Amino acid sequence: MIFLLLGKVNLLDLGGPAQVFDTARYFGAPYQVSFHAFEPSIVSAQGLPLGPLTPPPLPEKHDLVVIPGPELSPPQAGHLMFSGEVLQWLQQAHRIGATLASVCTGAAALGEAGLLDGKICTTHWSLLEHMKHRYPLARVQDGVLFTQDGNIITSAGIASGMDMTLSLIEREHGPLFTARVARYLVLYIRRDSNHAQQSLYLDYRTHLHSGVHRVQDQIAQEPGRKTTLSELASLVKLSPRGLSKAFKQHTGLTPLEYQQKLRLELARQLMHNPALTLEGIAQRCGFEDARHFRRIWKDQFGTSPSSSRLEFQH
Repeated sequence: MIFLLLGKVNLLDLGGPAQVFDTARYFGAPYQVSFHAFEPSIVSAQGLPLGPLTPPPLPEKHDLVVIPGPELSPPQAGHLMFSGEVLQWLQQAHRIGATLASVCTGAAALGEAGLLDGKICTTHWSLLEHMKHRYPLARVQDGVLFTQDGNIITSAGIASGMDMTLSLIEREHGPLFTARVARYLVLYIRRDSNHAQQSLYLDYRTHLHSGVHRVQDQIAQEPGRKTTLSELASLVKLSPRGLSKAFKQHTGLTPLEYQQKLRLELARQLMHNPALTLEGIAQRCGFEDARHFRRIWKDQFGTSPSSSRLEFQH
């Protein structure tokens, strides 16, 4: 994974995603992050010197390139905003097949390199109209946290770079691992404008009861596993009645209700896989059978799993 640093880079654009990836690495994700620039040293927009730095190597096909946003002033017509070295390297990385992910104003570097033509993209709200004018072939989106079109990913204002990073981690390592990273960093998991603003794996976790947190972790590890209230209570040295009371007090749910919500969330994820039947999904998620799964799903969402599945696949 390569971070390409540009002059006057905004520190949060750089440090936010880097911290998220590093936390994921701490929890076992095999990330190797390096930081590069086409100058031996640069100064951030906030005045912090960064260096020494070396030019970036060309990425491999499955590498990720992150372009943190710099402080920008709109250029005069006909003048490039970045050096030819930067733009040529981005073009080469794109041809190789690497994924290019910009944070905030970093999208302008992709635009200058001609890589946003025909692509859905976004950037900081203050740059949206400028982007539409300067890159008329780009499909610039307003009101979204981040977008992906092929191997081009762009994020909106500053902190949304962390949202984008969590989304990338979730695609590779799943929602439970990503929720663990987010909880450690005290972040919400926010997706793009077409998704819920928070992961169910982080819902009901704002309390401070360590025993209830431990039981929630246990349920979330294997939501489809059949377990008894007594087994869960023994984990935290409480009676079944004591656990039920504490769980309800701190989450507003019973352990069974919490497990059912996680099972439905797991089912939602599995329904994106066309190779799985509803019977197979029901079995993986711990429902008695497909009929039980259909009934619970309809009670919760007001529609059948089959209808919901068609919506997910469009």
